[in-house]
Amino acid sequence: MNIKAVLLTGALITAGISSAQAGWLDNLKEGLLGGGSEESAGSATVSALTETEMAAGLRQALEKGVQIAVDQLGASDGFFGNPQVRIPLPDHLKSVSSGLRAIGQQGVADEFELSMNRAAEAAVPEAKAIFIDAIQKITLEDAKALLNGPDDAATQYFRKVGEKRLYDRMLPLVEESTSRVGVTDSYNALIKSLSFLGNMVDTQSLDLNNYVTNGALDGLFLMIAQEEKRIRENPVERTTDLLKKVFGAADR
Repeated sequence: MNIKAVLLTGALITAGISSAQAGWLDNLKEGLLGGGSEESAGSATVSALTETEMAAGLRQALEKGVQIAVDQLGASDGFFGNPQVRIPLPDHLKSVSSGLRAIGQQGVADEFELSMNRAAEAAVPEAKAIFIDAIQKITLEDAKALLNGPDDAATQYFRKVGEKRLYDRMLPLVEESTSRVGVTDSYNALIKSLSFLGNMVDTQSLDLNNYVTNGALDGLFLMIAQEEKRIRENPVERTTDLLKKVFGAADR
């Protein structure tokens, strides 16, 4: 091989090595800076969601939670049969429960507790439209923070901004249902049965409708929060394309 051939071969080898090095460096640079990690890919995916999609996804998740909560709590024993949401005797009556049992009147207390839970079960289905309307008030500005928040972030926000209005609109429904199922009559029968135990409690200050309404709202929000958590954690619970897109992006 003459000197010119040797020099040409060397130049080609050098060019090949340089080209390979350039390609390797480009790949390394892309891996480090070009979104190759799961974290950067996830951030890019979340960023790709529009505020409208995020807000709509959160609203849809809450609406799904409301539907499930209403279906479960609005059924017979929805409250009374579920220890998580069962509306208990008011605190001032719990103190005489054992005394009532001792004098054979525990059944009256049980009947009163049952009547309160039946009133809540009757009122909840009528509250569905109120909740759905309130969910639509979630703003675009809050959507991103809620999507990246804790398991019950949207539910807690919903409760914070809407509970007072929900209470005001739900109270008449509870008043109607407490009257229909006889909560007041059950309470009066309980007070009458207290006998000498009546001196141990305040039997005048309890607002029955307020107590049942707050108990019903507590139960609804608890069930909605549980459903939100399931949607965030379990892809199977994301039953629409929008839920899959919004909460799937948050997973990455």
